[in-house]
Amino acid sequence: MSIQEIESQALQLARSERALLARHLIASLDEEDEIERAWADEAARRWDAIASGEVAAIPVADVLAEARRTLS
Repeated sequence: MSIQEIESQALQLARSERALLARHLIASLDEEDEIERAWADEAARRWDAIASGEVAAIPVADVLAEARRTLS
């Protein structure tokens, strides 16, 4: 099976399944150091929280507006 075939099949998975697959693939890389693993785990945890509805994403425009209000 070629990389293109694997990619094509993977892209047919649900978004949450693709995220899990990506997490597993990243974890399988030997070159990855502890900090990169920690960030990947944190990113996956945050994505799962958003995907499950546990937390809501905030539009970047709202975040920047709030930061500007806070800093002025």
